[in-house]
Amino acid sequence: MNNLFNLQGKRILITGSGQGIGLVMAQGLAQYGAEIIINDISPERAEQAAMTLRDEGATAHTAVFNVTDPDSVETAIHQIEQNVGPIDVLFNNAGIQRRHPFTEFPVQEWNDVISVNQTAVFLVSQAVAKRMVTRNAGKIVNICSMQSELGRDTITPYAAAKGAVKMLTRGMCVELARHNIQVNGIAPGYFKTAMTQTLVDDQAFTDWLCKRTPAARWGDPQELVGAAVFLSSSASNFVNGHLLFVDGGMLVAV
Repeated sequence: MNNLFNLQGKRILITGSGQGIGLVMAQGLAQYGAEIIINDISPERAEQAAMTLRDEGATAHTAVFNVTDPDSVETAIHQIEQNVGPIDVLFNNAGIQRRHPFTEFPVQEWNDVISVNQTAVFLVSQAVAKRMVTRNAGKIVNICSMQSELGRDTITPYAAAKGAVKMLTRGMCVELARHNIQVNGIAPGYFKTAMTQTLVDDQAFTDWLCKRTPAARWGDPQELVGAAVFLSSSASNFVNGHLLFVDGGMLVAV
């Protein structure tokens, strides 16, 4: 029982982990013994993140590829499995945000949001899962959102993508659970990150958020590490198709 949350010897690929929440989760998972594979589209960000982990005593590798390009994804996953080793856990974390009123949302920006936040989850999961199937083991964690369940002004494409990832998580569970693969999601509430800094700096929004959230505050990205460790470890071996909301109680409050 003492090894329930031990990640020693587990190789974990985290997309979009050169910065932000992805990097925070990488650091947290490494503290529990995981070997981390940093993915980013920027070689500089990926290497800097890997160096940060190494300086903290972790084993870290880089995998620079575009999560929205099918050929790049397949090539990268093949190279990781050949040169680093089998991927035990995949975190689909890469994401972008664009803000416009719905009636004025540019089509290209809609396509960009859907491509990174939704299609990429399918592409990377498919490439990794087919290899997990042959090993009859694996875990996939999709980073969902409050917007998997709730809408908000100016981010309709983001909500549409995150809602789709919720259902992708459930569909993958149905097909992959028989192969001893657990597919779950983490749905963060409002966390202080570079992506949300504009909202953090908006005092009216922060006041509204604190009133709307039972915990009455913004989340700290470090508070996602526990959920990430749980869904990566043997403690979650019979947890499948589940969205774990880490939101200070916001979703359940009227």
